Amino acid sequence: MTPFTLISLFFLTCAVGILSAIAVRPEHRGGVFAWIGGIAAVAAFAAGAESLLTGHVFERTLWPLPDLTILTLRLDPLSAVFVLATGMVLLPVSIYAGSELNRGSLQGCERPVMVMLFGLYAAILLILISGDAVLFLLAWELMSILCYLLVINGSKEDNDRLVGSGYLLLAMGEAGTVAVAVGFLLLASGGHSLEFEVLKSAAYGLDAKGQWAVFLLTFFGFGVKAGLVPVNSWVRQAYAAAPRAFAPVLAGATLNLGLYGILRVNVDFLPPTQAGPGMVMLIVGSASALIGILYATTDNDLKAVLAHSSIENVGITVAGFGAGALFLAAHHPAIAAIAFIAALYHLVNHSLYKSLLFIGVGAVETQTGTRDIDRLGGLIRWMPVTALAFLVGALSIAGLPPFNGFVSEWLTLQALLRSSELSSTEVRIVFALCGAGLALTAALAITCFVKMFAMTFLGMHRSGENTAIGEPARATLYAAGILAVLCLAFGVLPTYVVPLLDPASVQLTGASAVDGLIPAFFNGHQAYSVLPPAFVSEFHDLGAQVGQGVIPGRGLVVLHRGGIENPVVFAMSSTYLLLTLTALLALTWAVRKWITRDRRVVRGERWAGGVRQLLPEMTYTGTGFSNPVRVVFDAIFRPTTVLDTSETVVEHFRTAIRRERIAVYVMDRLMLQPVRNAVMGISRVLAVMHHGRINAYTAYVLLAMLAALLAGLI
Repeated sequence: MTPFTLISLFFLTCAVGILSAIAVRPEHRGGVFAWIGGIAAVAAFAAGAESLLTGHVFERTLWPLPDLTILTLRLDPLSAVFVLATGMVLLPVSIYAGSELNRGSLQGCERPVMVMLFGLYAAILLILISGDAVLFLLAWELMSILCYLLVINGSKEDNDRLVGSGYLLLAMGEAGTVAVAVGFLLLASGGHSLEFEVLKSAAYGLDAKGQWAVFLLTFFGFGVKAGLVPVNSWVRQAYAAAPRAFAPVLAGATLNLGLYGILRVNVDFLPPTQAGPGMVMLIVGSASALIGILYATTDNDLKAVLAHSSIENVGITVAGFGAGALFLAAHHPAIAAIAFIAALYHLVNHSLYKSLLFIGVGAVETQTGTRDIDRLGGLIRWMPVTALAFLVGALSIAGLPPFNGFVSEWLTLQALLRSSELSSTEVRIVFALCGAGLALTAALAITCFVKMFAMTFLGMHRSGENTAIGEPARATLYAAGILAVLCLAFGVLPTYVVPLLDPASVQLTGASAVDGLIPAFFNGHQAYSVLPPAFVSEFHDLGAQVGQGVIPGRGLVVLHRGGIENPVVFAMSSTYLLLTLTALLALTWAVRKWITRDRRVVRGERWAGGVRQLLPEMTYTGTGFSNPVRVVFDAIFRPTTVLDTSETVVEHFRTAIRRERIAVYVMDRLMLQPVRNAVMGISRVLAVMHHGRINAYTAYVLLAMLAALLAGLI
């Protein structure tokens, strides 16, 4: 099927879904949504994959808007990567959302939520295949409004909190949209149309100041939707308020739209010619990653942890964009291609494992009634399948092999290390500092998700032994299982994923990363003959050709080839790593069985430091686990602590000490609070003038008239 047929099928399926939400009986809505949403997702995935594999660029003109633009649909390799990622996420997410609709968790809002979700699906894809600024902004506005409505209509409880969270999401999103629209207008000032191809041509006519203006407007305008520091204050509240059926879509699909806009405008339309924009992207991305993971590590609300983690992962992706832009500006297109491949790979990976984790959190909240890590624990006894899927997501997002997060984070860090190729000392220093920040981020991510999994699924259940807890609905487990398998597949098969993403990097840099990143070690491949014989022989001894003749492709080794003096810059094979880990685990199991072959396992009471009975409230909590991070980075968190004591007998003997921490988000403290304080100060000064004395008001009018006359004379 052609991309046009598949895209037409997608929109037709979404339209059928909207009509079915109105016509189908309530008890059937979940199944209908899962099937129709799944078909739409498969169509989107197939359209993106077909475009990437064949290189076809789909373009279709809709109708002209006189003196403005021609509304156009266009699917090129860059948008195809995002369409493919969206399709992969929407399939399991639709299954999960169907399960939530069946459960009635939306409290009577099932019909409007179903309509809005199908509308959001269509808006997301329309943004990605828009070929002109007008259609893009119309679809963007539709997406923003639907996200707002989905947040505030997800439940009939705690309506003030939902409305506040939705309003913050909408208000900040609209501010970003205005900035993006102004950026498009600046780009169009040198052209005669708002078509993307015309904007791309007109971008070359902008001077340095115009390019900087477009970059700053669109980078931070799109950065609002992506969740970049400092325009990310909405993320935690919106994610926490989003209904369970919508949260995976928000994290796995709509978040990518901001990243798409940044790439489309600031790399595709405006190819980097100076280091400045790349430096901004690299610094902002690294800062976002570090701040996001710090707050994720110390938060105890499962949804809030994932919200802050999204900021972290978006930061890693944007840091990769910045590295690619800097290498491109320094005329190193091959290394730039590797950096963009790493960033796009991480973007796809984040969509997969974040959707998986949100489904897991939804299952935990459904079965226990809480998202507070300090009240959970021991759930693996009642929810073993959910725990296994959640563990896959936690290992993936923590960047541990053999799962997908390891590959993309490893490639990103390796791309940053290639800064040695650059001549500017200042740029190399920035690379080194940002690389150190990302390395710290990776270490904290392990701490964060060890806490999240261990304190939720291991140990004792801190709310009491509730035997009513069980696995969620099968549809939820199926959705989580699909995403878990994809996380593993994208982790152990990077030599197949990189060539799939390569057309997008070619579009952005003009260079292919495949030949330099994945040598053709399998001699059945046509590129095998270009490898030096000595190079092939050396890696043959290391097992690089294992699997030859059994599986297709170029090989199973990711290896960046350098020059003659340094032929191998870095190398890795997560496929062989999986085989090695499996063999070691099998060997360990066999040795254990052999050692204990004549021994009988005896179960006894667990030792608890001499305590006769270990109570749930005596166990380690998420707050205690993350407290060292909170203490070390107190300069960033800077919470306000209120001390309240109750005294007995004499002054220095107290029955209880209660400390309440009032946390203020660092970006709010550094940016929003100073503006708020300034506005309130001006308001207090002006309020003094409102005292009710008529003579003074008359004097104000006369003074204003006098000032106007003097201004006219001047």
